[in-house]
Amino acid sequence: MKRRLDAAVITPGSFPVPSGKSSSVEIVAEEVARRLHGRVAVAVLGRRGIRQPPQERRGGVEYIRVPAPSPRAYIRSISRQLGKLSPQVIQVENRPRFVRVLKRKHPRARIWLSLHSITFISRPHMGRKELRRCLAAADRIIVNSHYLREELIRRAPRAEGKIAVNHLGVDPVRFVSRWTPEGAAQRQAFLSKQGLEGRKIILYVGRLIPIKGVHHLLAAMPEIIARVPDATLLVVGSAFYGSRRVTPYMRRLRTMAKGFRSNVRFIPYVSHQEVDEWFRLGDVLAVPSARHEAFGLVNVEAMSAGVPVVATRSGGMPEIVLEGITGFTVDPADTVRELADRISVLLLDHERARAFGESGTQRIRECFTWECTARRWLELLRSERL
Repeated sequence: MKRRLDAAVITPGSFPVPSGKSSSVEIVAEEVARRLHGRVAVAVLGRRGIRQPPQERRGGVEYIRVPAPSPRAYIRSISRQLGKLSPQVIQVENRPRFVRVLKRKHPRARIWLSLHSITFISRPHMGRKELRRCLAAADRIIVNSHYLREELIRRAPRAEGKIAVNHLGVDPVRFVSRWTPEGAAQRQAFLSKQGLEGRKIILYVGRLIPIKGVHHLLAAMPEIIARVPDATLLVVGSAFYGSRRVTPYMRRLRTMAKGFRSNVRFIPYVSHQEVDEWFRLGDVLAVPSARHEAFGLVNVEAMSAGVPVVATRSGGMPEIVLEGITGFTVDPADTVRELADRISVLLLDHERARAFGESGTQRIRECFTWECTARRWLELLRSERL
């Protein structure tokens, strides 16, 4: 007998779910599904990892897992599971091609595409003609920023009426502000553990790939050090999720840091379950990403932790970081100079940095919690039933 689900969320199949080593796409699916528990019947379908059961309930969320030897084999297995579940809505996370396959196989279901970035709607992954066919098969398209909405309309104008913006979130209980008594105590203990007491901490958290712009941040460091000699940059992350493999780009970054290695520390990959304590260390978070960053979870995670953000004025980031209120945004055409200036300003002006940090925490509570994201998603689901 078929079970009737309100919605099934289909993760890309790149990483097991839930997993301490995954991309932000899987994190979003897990966090939102947890907030939907008890309100609607939702299952998360994804790749099966080593020693993971094919099905389990965790944190109130039902996870169904299948092998993923290839994308085609993965989506075929997912489709078979969907046949048993008969969901009202099938939401595909960040894989437009899956939309067309599932629409053919499950014509009675409403097929939603939840898009997280431009990566899989751009070459070499996908050309404009195929993108338009995929979007035509979707009944609704959810994007995480107004920037991504406009980019999608530019590429596929006929999809405009289907697109809804739902900003992502953060768990403020985990990412507690460094300005609260609890957060201050946790921060001081971790500073001491890392041997960083008395240092001004600049954070970078994310993948070490060229599009993230870490080289711009390292190029800005000599000027920052000249103005703030006790500045220390913590580069937290790796090139691949959960991997310590060293790439040519990573070697380039380490070479750039040789001239001031006492002011730069590279921290290998930290799982999302542990990254909150690193955020609380920051006096400022730097996000020097290229112009195509659609959202950037690190922005809201830092703001929740009370850390001011200096980010490029590009993509969806100006929707999150309010200029002169929760941080600064810098011109992508003058990234190095402006990064050096804005970061130095915040490291030297403790009161302004605290004001920005506390404003950021307030903005998170109002707009960017996972509860807010789940509530907006529920409104979309209810509109399907009208």
